[in-house]
Amino acid sequence: MVYANAITLLQHKKLSDVMKTKLKEIASIQMGYSFRTRLESIGTGTIAVIQMKDLTVQNRVDCSGLIRINIEKLKDQHLAKPGDIIFRSRGQATTSAILLDDPGKAVVAAPLIRIRVTEDSVLPEYLNWFINQIPAQTFLASYAAGTAQKMISKQALENLEVFIPSLARQRTIIKLASLAEEEQSLITKIADKRRQYIALALIKLAKGE
Repeated sequence: MVYANAITLLQHKKLSDVMKTKLKEIASIQMGYSFRTRLESIGTGTIAVIQMKDLTVQNRVDCSGLIRINIEKLKDQHLAKPGDIIFRSRGQATTSAILLDDPGKAVVAAPLIRIRVTEDSVLPEYLNWFINQIPAQTFLASYAAGTAQKMISKQALENLEVFIPSLARQRTIIKLASLAEEEQSLITKIADKRRQYIALALIKLAKGE
């Protein structure tokens, strides 16, 4: 594959511009908005709410099903915007998802945590990718509290060490990761089609056709 060859070339190229820093040095980290009562959707609500259910397995925020509510005196600092990274601080998966679409006026609900890049040297898409990789996940798992429902504190997230290569290399990593994801999706679809074909052929054999 083309991207596999590109990865090999990157691995053999020495790096002199990679920086290692803590997450809190390159991003603002804010706990999600805590609601005192159960959320009830209001079709005419002025504020959209990003919840755990809106984070996809592809680590994206799906804005198509956001519920809408009314909140009085909501400060601008609570509003989400494209480029924000939404972190799952509770549950078995301590991963993140990136908000690419514009949700309008929207707030992130607790226990989610909003991460917003504050340095021009870091691409949000790269940071989202990095948080979901084994080194970051291993670090976060070591700080997870609880058994059935694991919880990652804001402080643990702040102290996550992030490797930051050049912007060009970040863009390359994002592109290659996207290609790898597309490949896996195609492989899954092909495997499903093959299973369907074999099942149909076996049914015909069972009927004596």
